[in-house]
Amino acid sequence: MKKKAIIIGLCVLALLAAILIPIALLPRGATDKIVVIPLTGSITTGDSSSSGSTITPGLVRDYLARAESDKAVKAIVFRIDSSGGQIEPCQEILLEIERAKETKAIVVSIGGMAASGGYYISTQAHKIVALPTTQTGAIGVISSSMNVKGFLEKLGIEIEIFKGGKYKDMYWGLRELTPEEEEIMQDMVDEYYEQFIGVVAEGRGLSEEAVRELATGQLYSGARAKELGLVDELGDLKTAIDVALQLAGIETAIVEYYKPPRLTLWSLLGLVDAVKARIGGLSAEDMILLEILNHNYPQPLFLYQS
Repeated sequence: MKKKAIIIGLCVLALLAAILIPIALLPRGATDKIVVIPLTGSITTGDSSSSGSTITPGLVRDYLARAESDKAVKAIVFRIDSSGGQIEPCQEILLEIERAKETKAIVVSIGGMAASGGYYISTQAHKIVALPTTQTGAIGVISSSMNVKGFLEKLGIEIEIFKGGKYKDMYWGLRELTPEEEEIMQDMVDEYYEQFIGVVAEGRGLSEEAVRELATGQLYSGARAKELGLVDELGDLKTAIDVALQLAGIETAIVEYYKPPRLTLWSLLGLVDAVKARIGGLSAEDMILLEILNHNYPQPLFLYQS
């Protein structure tokens, strides 16, 4: 009886071995990941709860925190489609990407456009991939000062200014700028322009003199940008993913596509307020006036505006 039990036990073990050993020898599926992060729209300040039609530092931080907390993520592909925007958030996003670059392979895949600030935030990636027909570059800075004095007079509005500081009212658009104030504005724009040139030179491994020749504010096609050293390879998102695999030193990976945040209650309320204002009888002039009064300080921008 004991002998029979031993034989049965050995048969069971042999059967288990016949099943488990081939399974153990099978090649394992890919466990490494590459994440694709979409960055679409204008670059602006704000939190991460926007609708996905803008790019904010908070949004980028949230994306990167998610990617960095996942140990399986070996590389990040930013899919960028942006004409740029405000300078400060461009700088914050650039720093976030630089930090992520220390632990992850970073690739930028440019869609239809990555111009001005959209290109600025791309420069510190390990590699930039663009379609031949992509519009990119537009390296430069723009600012404007709106004089609305005549417009306000037409509406019968007079604004009295009380100031402490010689130049405190120069940005309000209620009078013409003096030559001295125009020089102040130009000096500020020139300072940001030099910063832009330095960032491109460092990120792309070019001399500042070479970048300055390219930094005319003009757009370049992806094909021309590659010739000039502004992008590394021509191709689509799949090409960028292949480049990310190579940089990460892996042959296969699961590709995970992060989705932009959904519309929140607060962003919906903002849209509702705008619609209500228009339906409520505010004319186009009224809405322009409100916009002017809410944004009376001109900001230098890394922006391409068609």
